[in-house]
Amino acid sequence: FYVRQLHDWKGGIDPETMTPRGATLYARICGETLARGHARSGDRVEVAGYLGRGRAFEEAVCVFADTYADQNERDFTSFRAALTAGRLPTRGSAPSKESP
Repeated sequence: FYVRQLHDWKGGIDPETMTPRGATLYARICGETLARGHARSGDRVEVAGYLGRGRAFEEAVCVFADTYADQNERDFTSFRAALTAGRLPTRGSAPSKESP
């Protein structure tokens, strides 16, 4: 949601210049917004009932978020490598002939 809003010229955040504290705050804001949106999509008592009182869901979400962040880093590394190798076009350029 936030990425789309910022992409639509409503503001901007440059992840390259974020401090760890700023990135943590940004992630928390995004997570809270998504959680509220999902919580509104169903009956809160029903959702609480199937989640139970334990911390399993909370821990699973944390593991998912960490794993997803790691995948994002690997994807970005591959993306930059593809740009550097000329396998993807940049502004004003075309992909190299060796692209699959």
